[in-house]
Amino acid sequence: MKQLFISILFITTLTFSATAQILEPVKWTTSVEKISDSEYTLIATATIDSGWHLYSQTVPEDGPIPTTFSFKGNNNYSKKGNTKEEKGHEVDDKVFNMKIKYFEKKANFKQRIKVKTTGEFKTNVIVEFMACNDSQCLPPKEVALVFTIK
Repeated sequence: MKQLFISILFITTLTFSATAQILEPVKWTTSVEKISDSEYTLIATATIDSGWHLYSQTVPEDGPIPTTFSFKGNNNYSKKGNTKEEKGHEVDDKVFNMKIKYFEKKANFKQRIKVKTTGEFKTNVIVEFMACNDSQCLPPKEVALVFTIK
């Protein structure tokens, strides 16, 4: 079912390609919060245009593409637990016809890390996400995020 939805979404996107190319309803920024000498929190903030929403990291089967964070391997740190997200809104989604958690306006995702070095370094993360409004969904998109740990 998910593959069928993605195929239909792709065909719809091709039909409206000129519009879809200029729509970017989600913008990402990063920040780093020092917890202790060896622990930091990496914060990815999504700013979401009015009328649009971004889906949670956990969605029901046959639902939309969840927001996922892929951390590129780096010997300078280790992850502590999974990426945490804010409360968000659980709603009866009109597009997918199911109860789904999503975010409007703004969402913060936090990942705790333990550093293994004393020098400054950068870590790269890919976030994949899907943005929808009440009448359409954009194709899943990947964005590269960079965190600088000092």
